[in-house]
Amino acid sequence: MADNAKPQTKDEPVDEMMDADRQAAQFERVRNAQQTEKAEDYVEMIDDLIKAYGEARVTELAQRFGVSHATVNKVVKRLQRDGLVTARPYRSIFLTTEGHALADKSRARHQVVLSFLRAIGVSADNAELDAEGIEHYVSDETLAAFAKITAEKDG
Repeated sequence: MADNAKPQTKDEPVDEMMDADRQAAQFERVRNAQQTEKAEDYVEMIDDLIKAYGEARVTELAQRFGVSHATVNKVVKRLQRDGLVTARPYRSIFLTTEGHALADKSRARHQVVLSFLRAIGVSADNAELDAEGIEHYVSDETLAAFAKITAEKDG
């Protein structure tokens, strides 16, 4: 304790708050992840549907995500605006080059998180559920650590 610091009594509140700028940066990172989460999920699903059925349609996306057609249309318009998909009303939805790249990156992140969770003993069902959320919020550094641990465990 500094010489000029007043000793704290048990009734005084302790200021254990994180630095405000650091805390704001953490919340900004989470907000950014939330904004990209939906795009990542959609381009990955569109890619999966095209691979499985040769096309991705609003109806199928709505069914897979458990949302309305209006919700899917709204997201698809945003994906178009962001240059990730091409689409016309009542037609199939296709990924752009950027959309394919994002789908591949998202799928790879998901696989790393899933493999890590399985390696530390999480059941297959829970690992799949948890990986779906974690993949969007984990930093590249943490993702690399997950991959390293998984590789070491797999030998």
